[in-house]
Amino acid sequence: MTKHPDEPKPVDISAKREQSRMTIKWSNGEESTFPFDLLRNSCPCAECRGGHANMKSEPDDSMFMIPLMDAKATQLTGIKPVGGYAVSLEWADGHSHGIYTWHYLYSLHLQQESKQQ
Repeated sequence: MTKHPDEPKPVDISAKREQSRMTIKWSNGEESTFPFDLLRNSCPCAECRGGHANMKSEPDDSMFMIPLMDAKATQLTGIKPVGGYAVSLEWADGHSHGIYTWHYLYSLHLQQESKQQ
């Protein structure tokens, strides 16, 4: 795992199922709001990326081109901490293999911000 010591860390993570959104408040004062479907589309696990060779420490732009959907695959049922560096998200269809590191989530935040400008 590549360390990114200067990057912000989450100070609060919350999910609102009725809005299908997860919000992260970062230590630098920024805030991310991720639609559940974007989080599922950007799942970093080997299964979702098509094998270990395709796994990356940062999301790529294709995450924003995948059609977004509302289905069991995009219904978040749980958030579990993974050490002090990541969370694992659990989905209603049973998928829970992705480990979303703080770096990965912050990179997704930056990409999302650049798409909205």
